[in-house]
Formats: sequence, C-alpha cells, structure tokens
Amino acid sequence: MTTMAARDATMFWLSRRTVNDVFMLYAFAETDTATDELRAFVAARAARIPDLRIRLQEIPGDLGYPRWVPAEFASQQFVHHRPDGRSWQELLTNLGELLGTGVQPTEFPWRIHVFRDIHTAPQAAEPVVVVVLQLSHALADGTRAAAIARALFSAAADPAVVHSTPGAPVDNSAYRPVGPAQTPTQPVDSCGQPCGWIARRVAPRVLGVLRLPRQLAATAWRGRAAYQAQRELADRTAAGEVPAAATGFAPCVLNPAVTGDEHHVRMLVVDVGSLRIPGKTVTTVALTAISRAMCDYLTERGARPERLGTALPMALPAPSAARNNYRGLSIDLHIDEPDLRIRANLIADDLAARRERALNPLLSVQDRVGEAVPAVLARRDVERADLDNVPAVLDGNTVVSSVYRGRADLAFAGASVLFTAGFPALGTVMHLTHGVHGIGETVTLSVHSDLRAVPDPDRYLELLAESLAAVVAAHR
Repeated sequence: MTTMAARDATMFWLSRRTVNDVFMLYAFAETDTATDELRAFVAARAARIPDLRIRLQEIPGDLGYPRWVPAEFASQQFVHHRPDGRSWQELLTNLGELLGTGVQPTEFPWRIHVFRDIHTAPQAAEPVVVVVLQLSHALADGTRAAAIARALFSAAADPAVVHSTPGAPVDNSAYRPVGPAQTPTQPVDSCGQPCGWIARRVAPRVLGVLRLPRQLAATAWRGRAAYQAQRELADRTAAGEVPAAATGFAPCVLNPAVTGDEHHVRMLVVDVGSLRIPGKTVTTVALTAISRAMCDYLTERGARPERLGTALPMALPAPSAARNNYRGLSIDLHIDEPDLRIRANLIADDLAARRERALNPLLSVQDRVGEAVPAVLARRDVERADLDNVPAVLDGNTVVSSVYRGRADLAFAGASVLFTAGFPALGTVMHLTHGVHGIGETVTLSVHSDLRAVPDPDRYLELLAESLAAVVAAHR
C-alpha cells in the first residue's frame, strides 16, 4: 500500500465535481483474433503492470490521503462496444459520448474500450480496431499514461517498460520519448517520509491523527520558505534574470460560463514529415496552426478577440513521487501577427520563456507547501473551489496537450499500431481543447469541444487543416 501524493489526491477529489479522466486512443490494424482472446490479452498484460493492478482506498474522515491498494483485473474493465463495422464518423460520435464519462477509481482506476472493424479511418485502406484507454487522472498524467499504454501494447513483453512499483515516479521530460519508471527504494507518505513498520501496523485513521501536528508544522515552515522564494523570484524577474510571468487572457466566446452537454471529437492524422520545419518543433507548428484556425473560426462567427492564448501542460524533468508531474504554461498565440513565419517564431520564443520560468527551482519551493497540507484541509479546498464561474483572466482560451508517445512498435495481440490521439478534458473554463500526439511517423491533431463553444466542429476541423497547410507553406 502506498499513500497518494497530494497532487494526485486533488485530481481524484476534482473528479467528484467534474470529469477529468485521461483518454488515449490507439488505432491498430484489424485482426482475426476473437474479442474474448483480446480480453484475455489485456488481462494477462495488466497482471504484469503494477500501475494497472491497484485502486484507491479512501481514509475515513479524510484523516489521511487516500492510498493505492492492490486490485485484480475485473471483467468490466474491458468494454467491447457493439455493433462492429461502424464508420469512422459513427466512431467519432461514440467517442464524444465516451468522453463525458468517468471511472470510479475506488473500484478500478482504468478501463479499456474496444471498437472493432471500423471503416474509413484516416490513413487506413483496411478496417481498423480502435482502442481507447481511459484512466483516472489520479493514476497518471499524459506522459505516465503513455508509459502505461506502452507497457500494455508493447509488441514484445519487455519488462523494461513495466512500472516496478505502484508508487514509482516517472521522468516526465518533455523532450525525450516515454521511458521506464524509476523505482524508489521505499514507499513514502504524503509528507515524503518513508513508510516504516508503524505505517504497516497502525490503522490509517490513527496515523492521520498522529501525523496532523507534524503536517501543520511542515505546512507553516514550508509556507515561510515559499514566501521567501516568491520574493526572490520577483526580485530576479525584475532584474531580468528570469522571464516575466504570463499576463493571462480575457475569456472569449470559447469560454462560456455554462458547459454544453454534447461532446464532439474530430481528428486530423498527418505524416510527421509534412510538419517538419527546420528550427521548429512539432508543438510550435501545431500551436501556430491552432492559433490561425481559432482566429479564423471566431472571425467567421463575428467574435474575433484581440488576443488568444493556450494553456499547455509541460512535463517536468525531475522525477517525482506524484503521478501528475507537470506544470501548466500560459502561451500567447500572437494572433495579431499576420505573417505566419514571424508568428511561429514569437510562439516558439514565448514557449521557451515560459518553460525557462517554469523550471526555475524557486517554483519548486512553492510547490512543496501543498505536499504537506493535511488531507482534510486539502479536500475542503477542492470542495470549496469555484468551478461555476469563469475568471476574469485565464491561463488560456484553450488547452493544447502535446505528447510524443514513442516508436510505432506497439501491437494489440499482433496487430500493428497505425496512429494515436488524446483528448484533454473540458471544464468550466475550457470548452475547446486540442491534442497533439505522435507515434512513429504519424501525428494526430485532435479537437475536443462542446456544442456551445463550437457549434460546427467539422468547419473548425477544415480550418485547422487549412491552417496547418498554410503554416508549413509559409516556411517553404
């Protein structure tokens, strides 16, 4: 048993108020393997992956953070969606319905959805089998989720990609392919203290009471250190040693106060070679295309804002006991710059500056405060958080999640992978989100929206395809 990190517990508690699961799509060539055999394949693989053999156990009264406890694969974790033989457009409708659901991590924190014999899929002349891996956000962030999927679908049962312990931290570097988890020598509790013989013999509620004074003292001590770090960061920023903090963005029609009930999914699957521009990352190219598509779409609706920005999760390179090991960046999309070459450069510069600031060690000092807050206080804060109103200033008008999921050497019971995609969750503020996910030589730009923000998702996808072509052409 391993105590959850505070940040992961926050993701769990948030899931009680809004759907925030991680959804990962993998398209494989269709196979003659019977569905029952596919189920057996998943069960056998999951039995070898500790991240897929655990569930949450809450502590009564929130006198401690929830724990990860052992759990076996359950039959309801493999969902075969019938009938087989549907079209790609029909699948997109089914995915929209699926994205409005959430797993219950106290029962099982993940499940797998299988759609067979899908016709007219992108870049596929033959029918495909589409697999959607759904995970509680408490179990994994985008990068750790990709590592779990790689362990599940590895063409060879390679133990190097299997997490060694349920609480193992992951190196979430944004600039390297997903790798194996690193194993700590000993589990740690919510304050980062090793769990010794007392933790194994004393009831969790009692341990929570015993730890409370120490946690309160640690919160106060770390709070003082965080205040000093905040002042030092402000001084260094004023001196020009650290990039300035982002200024945020005003809400636009993509950020209405009320969430629509209908989820829509669209995907643009392209060859990575068509996106390669010297000196530009795929993420920069995608962000530039998204900036143009959003601006054109809002202009057509007569609602073009002065500025647009995106919130971009950035995986942190330092290993962490938290399964959610990332920091959000606020990126200006520079829609006021008409020249797409210059706009791409501005976005790249902004991304570099935001990344440099986010990696400053002084921010990590501030992060450590939350790690020491007692669970009962942390949950209270989540329950009292205002999720019903849109703030006056946002980190971005959309979310873009960009993750490279490694080589295209995955297989589902022998069927080779063709492409992959991901769909960042919608919420009170974000009613349009984007995924940029690559595997091997393909990249998928995915769009997740609700009807209130994007009444015509097909038109938006058209604009995104046109914008992507325009950005590439501008650099030729």
